[in-house]
Amino acid sequence: MSSFKGSLKAVQMNRQTASMFSLCRRAGCMISGEQAVELALKENSKEKKILLIVLAQDASENTKKKFLNKAEYYNVNAVVYGSKEKLSAAIGEFNRSVFAVINNQSFADNINRLISDNS
Repeated sequence: MSSFKGSLKAVQMNRQTASMFSLCRRAGCMISGEQAVELALKENSKEKKILLIVLAQDASENTKKKFLNKAEYYNVNAVVYGSKEKLSAAIGEFNRSVFAVINNQSFADNINRLISDNS
């Protein structure tokens, strides 16, 4: 019975993370896609200040390496989490592997906390 509760908790956390992704996107605080995130990183202005980058676990090794290096260079937090399919579905997109939280530290902190708790 205890392993069932553990599994239930993991499912609940995934649902919370997906809900937070969705809410962040609807609030206009998330961008997705390699090109959009890369461009926003280079500009990194007040209009599009990137606070957190989330990379899908099933993104290519090249993509993960590229964005982890860019995150380090631009001093932005980055995490690897979830699948392209589930993360993309949470924000109503298709086949995205790179996501960025912009302009809202609260969303960035909450998503980072949910991902950390889920790992």
